[in-house]
Amino acid sequence: MAKKLRAKKLKMRPGDFTLVVMVLLLAIFGVIMVFSASYYWSIDKHGTPYYFLIRAGFWVVSGFFIMLFFAMLDYHKLGGKFAIAMLIVATIALALVPTPLGLNINGASRWIRLGPITIMPGELAKFAVIIFVSWFFSEKPERIKSLIRGVLPMIFLCGVFGGLTMLQPNLSTAATVVGVIVAIMFIAGLNYWYLGGLAGLGVFALIVLIISDTEGYRWKRYASFLDPFKDPKGDGWQVVNSLLALGSGGIFGLGLGKSVQKNLYLPEPQNDFILSIIGEELGYVAIWLLLLIYIVIIWRGIKIAMLAKDRFGMLLASGVTAMIGIQVIFNVAVVTATMPPTGVTLPFISYGGNAMWMFMASTGILLNISRQQVVEGD
Repeated sequence: MAKKLRAKKLKMRPGDFTLVVMVLLLAIFGVIMVFSASYYWSIDKHGTPYYFLIRAGFWVVSGFFIMLFFAMLDYHKLGGKFAIAMLIVATIALALVPTPLGLNINGASRWIRLGPITIMPGELAKFAVIIFVSWFFSEKPERIKSLIRGVLPMIFLCGVFGGLTMLQPNLSTAATVVGVIVAIMFIAGLNYWYLGGLAGLGVFALIVLIISDTEGYRWKRYASFLDPFKDPKGDGWQVVNSLLALGSGGIFGLGLGKSVQKNLYLPEPQNDFILSIIGEELGYVAIWLLLLIYIVIIWRGIKIAMLAKDRFGMLLASGVTAMIGIQVIFNVAVVTATMPPTGVTLPFISYGGNAMWMFMASTGILLNISRQQVVEGD
């Protein structure tokens, strides 16, 4: 009797069920917390407590269908001309921010308005960079070993996207974009000497940005980070109220809807500092559970990358996972005053349609890669 040989073969699978459950849990929980955190801010600014709730609910529901679309779309169609087109569109969108089309809110120009539609080019840039860099190093894998054909083009890309986002100014998006590019390059097989050089270049660029800050914007952010209580009613206002919220919540929190700091003390608590309100109302236990869910999502992303059927899928999944991980780390660090305050959202939870759609689309890509992953079979 002939010996039965087992070999790897490709099978279309239903998708990563655990990933879907974790993401939907975060999204639904996010809508609840956006409603709670924005209650008084919504009444004060819009005359109704439901303004942010309705929009957050719409973005989650529409984001769910976006996730389904990308889960059904073969991720290989994202490479080639589409990847290049996405990069060009993202670059143009970022370049339009300083123009009259740009929308200035609270001293930062991070949006462009096209009729009734408001677009945040920074979110589009993250999505475009993941797709393009993954395709770039999968189409010709040998590029990662070449300084001229691989590393230098990425340094140029970091400079263009980092420079355009810093004009807004938006340090967190610039750092996320650069971090994602470097992460994908590392997974693709970047030489450690090149990696060290990129790290040194990044530190040098940061120093130049701080020194060239003629208006003092970044110096004020840095000073409020070092000692937020030195100017608690000025530059340290957000950080101080964030720490007060976390401290007053304790282990089990004050109870859902019972936050004090959301009563117009913490500005726009439904956005970047929503984790502070979660800690105040539901306690450290809720924050630990949230971090555990994020760890599960990152674990599933890593597993999907490891089982991807080709290099493009592996790099794409790695880039999406890196982006989620970097943003979670940045948001938690800002809320806990571990790093200077920057405008970075908490994935799947913070209020914001652009970010929600981008994260849902990225999740859909992960699901499609998982549907085509390599499995053991006869």
